[in-house]
Amino acid sequence: MNYQKHTKSSRFSFSYMMLGIVIIFLFIPLFVVVAYSFNSTKGMEWDHASLIWYEKLIFDSPSLWAAFRNSLIIALTSSISATVLGTLASIGIKWYRFHGKSYITTISYLPMVLPEVIIGISMLIFFSAVKIRLGMFTIFVAHTTFNLPFVFMMVSARLDEFDFSTIEAARDLGANESQTLRKVIIPSILPAVLSGFLMCITMSLEDFVITFFVSGPGSGTLPLYVYSMIRYGVSPVINALSFVMILGTMVIAFTFRRFLKTVAASS
Repeated sequence: MNYQKHTKSSRFSFSYMMLGIVIIFLFIPLFVVVAYSFNSTKGMEWDHASLIWYEKLIFDSPSLWAAFRNSLIIALTSSISATVLGTLASIGIKWYRFHGKSYITTISYLPMVLPEVIIGISMLIFFSAVKIRLGMFTIFVAHTTFNLPFVFMMVSARLDEFDFSTIEAARDLGANESQTLRKVIIPSILPAVLSGFLMCITMSLEDFVITFFVSGPGSGTLPLYVYSMIRYGVSPVINALSFVMILGTMVIAFTFRRFLKTVAASS
């Protein structure tokens, strides 16, 4: 018994040690970014703590804020569109029976498995062929296309566990398809829908490759702006903005986590 307890304790300690190593490996870059956002100099040598880069971020970075605004606009609009389309597509495929259903399901996953370079080039060729001027609209279309499979996958996974007998019960009580969708299906899959929406925002904010091909003059997003700064050296203002975005992401993540728990408990 003592030997078994010792073995379990050793395995438990080893698991915690490996977990700690992985967490440190993943979060050290974030800690470095946060620390150097308070450094008074641009170099890697620490001088003294200062808020100078946060002052420059707020009062002296109009082009950076313009790029950040473009990123937020594209992320929100494309995520909403992808969430609505992906959710309805998933419900339609699960709800109805029609010819070619398996082929449509397979094609829906293609933007998620194809390399982003191929998606970006194909989008650029398409927009050029139909003579659509590159700009915010083309980025919106590209991001919506790229994000849609993630919502489709998450909602489909939730619908695989959905009890469709509740739909029959709703119909027996006189509900039509629209009422069944709004009052039965959507509330049940809402956690998956919100998770897909958050995933879309994350993918859109960080995307560089696809945006690089389909962006036009005056439509640069934050990743493109940071890339353009590399040739001159990245300003510590980016570190300050990164810290602000980390805090914002944590607040949103914890808020949605509590909301999803509340929704799951009520359902």
